[in-house]
Amino acid sequence: MNKKIILILLTVTILISCKNESKKENGKLNIVTTTTMITDLVINIGGDVLNIQGLMGSGVDPHLYKASEGDVSKISNADIIFYGGLHLEGKLVEVFEKMKHQNINTIAISDALDKKSLIGSKLYKGNYDPHIWFDVDYWQQITQFVVAKLSETVPEQRATFEVNGKNYIAQLEDLKIKLKSIIETLPQDKRVLVTAHDAFSYFGKAYGFEVVGLQGLSTVTEAGVQDVQKLAAFIIDKNVKAIFVESSVPKRTIKALQAAVNSKGHKVGIGGTLYSDALGNAGTVEGTYIGMFEYNVNTIVSALK
Repeated sequence: MNKKIILILLTVTILISCKNESKKENGKLNIVTTTTMITDLVINIGGDVLNIQGLMGSGVDPHLYKASEGDVSKISNADIIFYGGLHLEGKLVEVFEKMKHQNINTIAISDALDKKSLIGSKLYKGNYDPHIWFDVDYWQQITQFVVAKLSETVPEQRATFEVNGKNYIAQLEDLKIKLKSIIETLPQDKRVLVTAHDAFSYFGKAYGFEVVGLQGLSTVTEAGVQDVQKLAAFIIDKNVKAIFVESSVPKRTIKALQAAVNSKGHKVGIGGTLYSDALGNAGTVEGTYIGMFEYNVNTIVSALK
């Protein structure tokens, strides 16, 4: 195991052993979440009765994320840690899995889903696409899963979690109707989505888009010259009008792809910036899961029309 992982795990174990069993602050349990999507979800379910701290902020790439000293302190004080799983958080997942074996309550939200329904990886046998939040049906299942896990830990707040969860699922149902209405304005032959990395396959599966990412499922994998040239040929063949930057991935890869396409006499524009592995800034519409999804779909459809 990586030396950095061992050090984090040892530090967390020592800090936890030095604390009392009750980690409550102001009578509320401490919940730690990894990505901004998970943080937003848990806030919607129990924000008023829980202390919720997210490790990652807007624009942070979870694939490349490295825990800081401040994160170790948050983790050691947590009653529950919610993370994505499916290798989304890179090496940090190893820490959470080791902590689980020490009876520390770490929960992968991907455990809510039947693995048979997930998109597999062509490169890594037994691995799955971790970008499960881009299927709203999955997010509704995950909402129910988180409600159940919180209710088990804080049974006195079960009614609050269940009501909030039910209300949030209803909002997600409204979101699905709105997204379908927007996407139906885009002809099927124009539904080709080219992005910085392969984060939108669940979205493509749900809404009939052909989706291609310059990098693979994880941004740890760098795109080479051959990858750029191959995708440039695909864009020309499909007569794609626009390609998209992602907020958590450097723009240079998409800029290189645009230059490669334009050098062959085919003009392709940058359709805008999509939120893939992180939400927008806190306090903005795009800083929520629902707002992010609607923004992405409006940006995609407007650019590809």
